[in-house]
Amino acid sequence: MRYLPLLIRAAPALLLCAMGAGAMPAAEGAPPDGDASSKVGERIYLAGLLPSDKPVQAARRDGPRSEGAIIACVSCHRRSGLGSGEGTIRIPPITSKYLFARTGVQPGRPTLDARAAADGSRAAYDEPALALAIRTGVGRGGRNLNDLMPRYDLDDAAMAGLIAYLKSLPVAPSPGVSDTTLDFAIVVTPDADPTARDGMLAVLEQFVADKNAFLRGGGKPLRSQGQIDYRVTRRWQLHVWNLHGAAQTWEAQLRGRMRAQPVFAMLSGIGGKTWEPVHRFCEAEHVPCLFANVAAPVDAEQDFYSIYLSKGVLLEAELVAARLRGLADNAPPRRLVQVYSSDGAAAAAVKRLGVLAAPDYESVNYALHSGDVAGLAQAVAGTRSGDALMLWLGPADLALLGGSPPAGSAVYVSGVLAGLEHASLSGAWRAAAQMVYPVDLPEGRAVRMNYPLRWFQIRHVPLVAEKIQADTYLACGVVSEALNDMLDNFMRDFLVERIESMISHRQLTGYYPRLGLGPGQRFASKGGYLVKFSAPNGSAITPITDWVIP
Repeated sequence: MRYLPLLIRAAPALLLCAMGAGAMPAAEGAPPDGDASSKVGERIYLAGLLPSDKPVQAARRDGPRSEGAIIACVSCHRRSGLGSGEGTIRIPPITSKYLFARTGVQPGRPTLDARAAADGSRAAYDEPALALAIRTGVGRGGRNLNDLMPRYDLDDAAMAGLIAYLKSLPVAPSPGVSDTTLDFAIVVTPDADPTARDGMLAVLEQFVADKNAFLRGGGKPLRSQGQIDYRVTRRWQLHVWNLHGAAQTWEAQLRGRMRAQPVFAMLSGIGGKTWEPVHRFCEAEHVPCLFANVAAPVDAEQDFYSIYLSKGVLLEAELVAARLRGLADNAPPRRLVQVYSSDGAAAAAVKRLGVLAAPDYESVNYALHSGDVAGLAQAVAGTRSGDALMLWLGPADLALLGGSPPAGSAVYVSGVLAGLEHASLSGAWRAAAQMVYPVDLPEGRAVRMNYPLRWFQIRHVPLVAEKIQADTYLACGVVSEALNDMLDNFMRDFLVERIESMISHRQLTGYYPRLGLGPGQRFASKGGYLVKFSAPNGSAITPITDWVIP
């Protein structure tokens, strides 16, 4: 039960962020008006902080007092205000659409499913009744709110700010949503691999064509009245946003694209050396950026809108660092030698591994341009016996490795960059290499991969970049299932929250043994193996380690 400890600790749970019983503290100033008041409420809701920067104080009924972020309303009611749940515990929605109207599903007013409707007979709240519930835990009609719901100490100014913020929470669909269509952007950076890009787009276009064909075939949007679940369907529209020029211009290009054609979310996409400007744009504009195909994603799990399947080469750096730490008492390497292509996405991983390995190991880095045969030979020649040699190289550069690995050195190869078990290593290097492998083993993922591979075959999607195409298909499936669970609440924050909630229950996870997104997590797969090649020729591999989550 992933969220239950959070609910029990933080629990701004059942009707709103209900503020504590007992005397109110002295007012901190006159209640602010308009947007300023909403900003006060935003800090209370998201961070558990008063305008004075002091933490909000609260206590559950017959429970200990708590303060600050641990009792911030967002912990349970989420950014969208549409609530959450774990097992039989349901945290109801608290946007104005639900608070200031009678609870329950009403004809012509789509709402959340029946589980979120706490009391179909509850009268609508007004501001005084809401303030009472927040402070004392006594809801409309004298009903006590759930014990998980803290009773908060808020003065009149802070209370006015919180209620203003709740009223400001979106209740209408986000930009990029119409009565018939959901618009998605597919971002392609100019340095993305063309073959992988084409493979990704082929999957996206076919998936969307299938989905829209089902709607055209007569599937009507379903609604319900009373307490029956319903579903509202919309066709998907893809917009491929091909960026150009230097990375520092990409955010401006994205803003221009968004003005010209608002989209609900960015789905999949593909990058090369950096994805940071796209990530930054999504966070600044509050646009979900879902499962981009990038080797080096932005590692900022405090952010909200950007979700990745894996940490990619950054995870590989952490796995190698864990391996080196494990060897500390048994012939540890003397130096860490990292060889990488400066034209690709490896620089962030080189930096990460260097930091993790310090101060135990001297670090020597060789930055090469792709195809630099002489530079690669020099780097290998500079590797001494007892060193750990980390190769952050793609297939073309790995194929340039000649001769044999340096005698007495431990050789590590990036699986993400090399193409996993299909890495183009010669026999001598293949026999010596330990590959970092941040996905499931081939025999472990075979059954899960049967479905997408068969779909590619039936739909005549050329298989040109298997992992990227499988990840793209997985992304489409996850987003489609999350949308089905949103009913008619097409708000961007809620989309992210639904993905967080449902992804761990998914059975078809492609290359990954399991997926999950707990609070404060933005990488759905978190571990990997170190493997070796079973023979100097062929692609069979054998694990050296168990699945490791560094």
